[in-house]
Amino acid sequence: MSEERNLKVMMAYRGTAYHGFQMQNNGITVQEVVQKAVSKVLNESVIIHGCSRTDTGVHAKQFCFSVRTHSQIRNQGFVRGVNGELPKDISILSCEDADPDFHARFSCKGKEYLYLIHNSESKDPFTTDLACHYRRPFHPELVREALPYFTGTKDFKTFCASGCNPDMSTVRTIYDFTLETDGDKIKFYIHGDGFLYNMVRIIIGTLLDINEHRIPVSQLDEILNARDRLRAGRTAPACGLYLNQVFY
Repeated sequence: MSEERNLKVMMAYRGTAYHGFQMQNNGITVQEVVQKAVSKVLNESVIIHGCSRTDTGVHAKQFCFSVRTHSQIRNQGFVRGVNGELPKDISILSCEDADPDFHARFSCKGKEYLYLIHNSESKDPFTTDLACHYRRPFHPELVREALPYFTGTKDFKTFCASGCNPDMSTVRTIYDFTLETDGDKIKFYIHGDGFLYNMVRIIIGTLLDINEHRIPVSQLDEILNARDRLRAGRTAPACGLYLNQVFY
């Protein structure tokens, strides 16, 4: 038998049709579809290990998975072969040989998420399921005042949905949090060492509540320190969230 290889693979996917990345019993997932295609191309049953779970309906512009194989297929052949087996809403971007101890999840040093909003009275048929449709007037100056409250190393328990593992630390470090506006497009970029369950969507929902003057910016420190999900704002829809970059 040939020597085992450890492959580092980057892919992108539109998450609309999937119940997140991780394999589960109650619906089709990205892992299930990709793992089947990879196993077919490698001609052996394999398990792929993803860098993140991602929720139902969440997208990824850059998602990493690692897979161990005895196949000696060339990396370019892997990309072409697996893409030939995948549906149109999932694409393999690259493949490279990695160190034996590389793991897509545990080797990851940080992630950047993008949250995309279509800010208009009218819906955009070209961004259906790919952006959050938000009808209310948007006040970028007000929202930007709130962004620094989320940067740095903090306990984000307030911004974790009820499905969070109670034994897991809720302390995370946010390195950068920015807002860009371009016509009817609003883009939030948030870069951190890791994120809790629904954390980004709850933060964005809270910022939308701030935009609507439902939550004062001055209360954010108090809300963070409360460590109580009920003190934060709404959970923004999944369709606007993208895993934008992963860092190793």
